[in-house]
This record gives sequence, C-alpha cells and structure tokens, in this order.
Amino acid sequence: MICSMTGFGSAERVADGVSYVFEIRSVNHRYLKLSIRLPDRWQFCESVIEKAIRSRVSRGSISCALRIRTGDEVGACPINHAVLQSYADQLTKTKVPDGVSASIDLAALAALPGVFEQPDFDDDARKRQAAFVRGLAEEAGECLARMRSEEGKALETALRDLCESLRAHLDTVLERAPLVVDEYHTRLKNRVAVMMQNGGHELQEDALAREVAIYAERSDIAEEITRLKSHLDQFEELCAGKDPVGRTLDFLTQELLREANTIASKSGDAVVARTVVEMKGQIDRLKEQVQNVE
Repeated sequence: MICSMTGFGSAERVADGVSYVFEIRSVNHRYLKLSIRLPDRWQFCESVIEKAIRSRVSRGSISCALRIRTGDEVGACPINHAVLQSYADQLTKTKVPDGVSASIDLAALAALPGVFEQPDFDDDARKRQAAFVRGLAEEAGECLARMRSEEGKALETALRDLCESLRAHLDTVLERAPLVVDEYHTRLKNRVAVMMQNGGHELQEDALAREVAIYAERSDIAEEITRLKSHLDQFEELCAGKDPVGRTLDFLTQELLREANTIASKSGDAVVARTVVEMKGQIDRLKEQVQNVE
C-alpha cells in the first residue's frame, strides 16, 4: 500500500510544570528533507529527533518544531543585569536629532540576546531531556505516519481508477489497429483503380501489396501497446507493495507518456489519434497524483 507525502502529526506532554508540544508537517519533495526547529537549550536533541523521523518516513519535506512553555510555579529565568545595563548605557549615549526625545523600553531590552540566562543542562539532565524529546518525536511521527497512510489509501484508489481508464482507452486502440491497415488498403486500391482506369492501365496487385505492406510495417503499434500494458501492470503491482515507490511510479508515468506519443506519431488514423489524446490527458493526471506518493 502506498503512502502520501502530505501529513501532520503532533504530541503534547507536561512534565514538572513544563508543557512540551512537538509538531511535524510533511509536504511533497523529491528526496527526504528535514528541518528541525528547537529552543536553544534543546539543540542537543536534534540528532535523536532526526533518527526518530528517518525511521518512519523516507521521502518528503519534513518540518519539525518543539515548543516549550514554562509555568509560573517554575519561576522566571534569571536576568543578566550586566548585559541589560550595557544595552541601556549604549542607548543612553546614542545621539538623537535635535528636537527628538527618546525613551528606553525595558520590555524591548529584555527581548535582546543575552538578557535572560538559562542554565545549561548537566549530563544526566541532557540524557533525560533527550529521551523525553525522543518519545515526543516518536509519538508525533506515528501520528504523521498514520495520516500519510490514510491519505495514501485514497491516493491509491485514484491511481488505480486512472490505470483502469487507461486500459479501456488502450483496448479501443487495440481493436482499431488492425482495421487501420485494411482501410488503407481499400482506399489505396480504389484510388489507384481510378487512376489506372483514366490512364488505360491495369492495376498490379503485387505493387499494391508491397505498398500496403510498407504502410503496415510503418504504422505497426503492437510493440508500443505491449509495453504500455506491461507498464500499467508494473504500476499496479508497485501500488500494492509495501516499499516507497513514488520515484519509480514517476518514471513509469514518463514511459507511459513516451509510448502514447509514439503511437500517435505512427498511426495516421483519426480514431486512434483522438483516443491517444484522451490517454495523454489521463497520464498527465496520473503524473500529477504520483507527485504526492512517498
């Protein structure tokens, strides 16, 4: 069963009065691209998060974010008064144009780097935090995988419907192909007969047969039809598999389009040409859907 590359997962826990929220978003991408945003004190958890995500997804653009909210009972972070005073002194010494008054906003100063100091974790605390965050990432990753799997079911249904539609159009081409040569034979024979009658010559059947044989060989699309059927069979087999197949399916849609174009160029029949146009439209829709397959 195929999986979609679009999904969302989240996990939330509270420990020691601190609220942790971990979110994962996934969209289409040719390869696996990870973007992890963490608060400064938790940057050391990036490797465990990446490992947890890579074990569950193999393709897509993945954005992860960890948000941490500290309750009032934990207490505020200590202020580095020296840094705060340095900011204030520098602003006080700054010259402003005549007639312009300026004031210092402490709230704005508090948002500057280095004003609030958060103590680093010791080794034991780092291990505990890494295990805790890894659990959050795994829980959110499972949620993401379930959503991608559910969307993959609907995506697989749409892909199989398009394949069935392509097979129906292909059957039309297959039924029409033998009639093309017969109709060409009849048209050519009638045309030559009229020309010979006006010129007083007799129709040479062997020459006519050679001309029809050349046309039949030039317009033969049996090989292209066989390859198209084979590609469709492989496409549906891959959809039923368990491994990520998005890139392989994308390659197969290119091959389907190439074979359809070859059929259109080799056959001069109007019915076949019209059917191939409809087939190419179905293949374009197939290719568009495949872009979201993991």
